Amino acid sequence: MPSLFSSYRLGELTLPNRTVMAPMSRVRAAAGGLATPSMATYYAQRATAGLIVTEGVQPSLVGQSNPGTPGLHTDEQTDSWRQVTGAVHANGGRIFAQIMHGGRVSHPETTGFQPVGPSAVPAEGSVFTPSGPQLAPVPRALETHEVPEQARSYADAARRAVDAGFDGVELHGANGYLISQFLSSNANLREDRYGGSVTNRIRFAVEAAAATAEAVGASRTGIRLSPGGGIWGVTEDDAAELNTALLTELARLDLAYVHLTASTDEDVLLQLRKTWPGTLIVSPTMAGGPKQAGRADADHWLNLGADLIAFGRGFLANPDLVERLRSGLPLAPAEEDTFYQGGDAGYITYSAYQHTA
Repeated sequence: MPSLFSSYRLGELTLPNRTVMAPMSRVRAAAGGLATPSMATYYAQRATAGLIVTEGVQPSLVGQSNPGTPGLHTDEQTDSWRQVTGAVHANGGRIFAQIMHGGRVSHPETTGFQPVGPSAVPAEGSVFTPSGPQLAPVPRALETHEVPEQARSYADAARRAVDAGFDGVELHGANGYLISQFLSSNANLREDRYGGSVTNRIRFAVEAAAATAEAVGASRTGIRLSPGGGIWGVTEDDAAELNTALLTELARLDLAYVHLTASTDEDVLLQLRKTWPGTLIVSPTMAGGPKQAGRADADHWLNLGADLIAFGRGFLANPDLVERLRSGLPLAPAEEDTFYQGGDAGYITYSAYQHTA
């Protein structure tokens, strides 16, 4: 079994260890979706990770899910990210931007647009808006001729990401957002070539990944998936068949990696490991779950064939997570009440472990 602290070759990058900082929404962007100096500090503090994957970055205004999230669809946004990538690289790190189109998980009060999705089926629950939580609205079902444009938006944002200094991008195909909605058996009720059969429901994800790989290179393109995850009311009745078919098609693109959340039975994930021939990242805990993954979780998945292990809350609360895991030091807990409140508290105020005499 490889060590969590051994190096790993990912595309053209050499990672000094096998830890990945998982993408986590922090909603600290400035007006206009601009990255800030505090965001540069936050990511640079965690540059000892083998790889950092940023919070979700919207590829278009209609693709924005929550208020306060950053974008990569204007020149100003692209320029603002250079301070982040520069700070991470100055600290010896490597960083991918996660491209996230919210699809139906959005609200007109946030974007000025009716959300779009594969079908006119609302997400379950409430979405964040500038005036507080509101019930998810009914999205506008995309016309067939509009779907390729939404797929290309990931590639357009990826070009901007690379221009801004990112080492690559991760497409957010997990957790109930647009790609996940197209994969779904209840959010996607289409009867055209993007709906119905498994072959049709995986088409959008494959087209988005192919366009991005063509735009910035396959070695700079990863994708995150949450098989059977069920977040925002998305259902995959056929999670094993669906994701096996998807990974079979994605394998033809020779992407940098697939990033799976432990959102379904372990035997399904092991089947997907056998299907996917390339680099596999595993997040041992579900997004939004209460558990903070540790060394035992990492070793478990490395033993099962994962190549890299993603940590969310662990990196959020422990900028020196790699050293804490290496030395068996206790992990600081995350301050949940600061997750989405904005400001620097609970963002760049976590410190490295303090040794006492």
